[in-house]
Amino acid sequence: MEKIHSKDPLHGMTLQKILELLVDFYGFDTLSELIPINCFKKNPTIKSSLTFLRKTDWARKKVEELYLNSYTKF
Repeated sequence: MEKIHSKDPLHGMTLQKILELLVDFYGFDTLSELIPINCFKKNPTIKSSLTFLRKTDWARKKVEELYLNSYTKF
């Protein structure tokens, strides 16, 4: 049986994995300039950022958009 591969670049990616890749690539300092939200500016951690992003749709979408615009660099 032939496997069908999704063309969606977010397929199989968790928010945590996306955030970890962005933080590894940009760091929180640059990330807070690209997406100016407090969870990236004040005492940023992956855990606290995930908590905020899971509750805030508009911020999560900005993170996903940045990932989509950057993912070929990873």
